Amino acid sequence: MAQLHCYVPEELAKQAHHKATQSGLSLSRYLAELVRRDASPCAGWPEGYFDIFGKWEGAPLERMPPLPLEERLEIK
Repeated sequence: MAQLHCYVPEELAKQAHHKATQSGLSLSRYLAELVRRDASPCAGWPEGYFDIFGKWEGAPLERMPPLPLEERLEIK
């Protein structure tokens, strides 16, 4: 496993250490998890998110008809 070294402000280091302790992880493991979540190819999407498409087992979904457009005053 690669080792990375970085410098952060002291207050940020304290906050990261506190969050790691709350999570029951070492600081190294906690930071690795943050990087993994942020740098993964589909960052922002929960794991397995794209596996659920086509799995709906309820009644078929129906698209509502579009609403009529509102009338607006003419700008002069």
